[in-house]
Amino acid sequence: MKPSGLFPIFALAFLVAAVVPAAAHHSFAAFDMANQKTITGAVKQVDWTNPHIWIWIDVANDKGGSDTYAFEGMSPNFLARRGWTRWTLHTGDKITVSYRPMRDGKNGGMFTRGTTAAGKVLTMGGAADGTSSQK
Repeated sequence: MKPSGLFPIFALAFLVAAVVPAAAHHSFAAFDMANQKTITGAVKQVDWTNPHIWIWIDVANDKGGSDTYAFEGMSPNFLARRGWTRWTLHTGDKITVSYRPMRDGKNGGMFTRGTTAAGKVLTMGGAADGTSSQK
């Protein structure tokens, strides 16, 4: 049987199909990287899951209730190497969070830094930004 001339086309199509989702996964397009905001609230939930952790914070609003903000973080493996554990934050913990907001205006964004009521600083970075997640 003769090799088909279509093999290179199929190989290229497969490669593109495999690479595009990976590139989209690591995109910061959803976040306004030019701005940073800060909120203070109470931890509602922490999902210590791959590929990224998620932290939900309830923030008091001007109507006497609360609004929930969702923050995407780095991977559990990345954070564990910087002192985080799945037990670093607990439901009800008070925290002040600095974040890159969502471009669409929804409550939340990309978590960059948090400070607990006890003064513990939590970052998504590490030593390069001059801070530590351990105090």
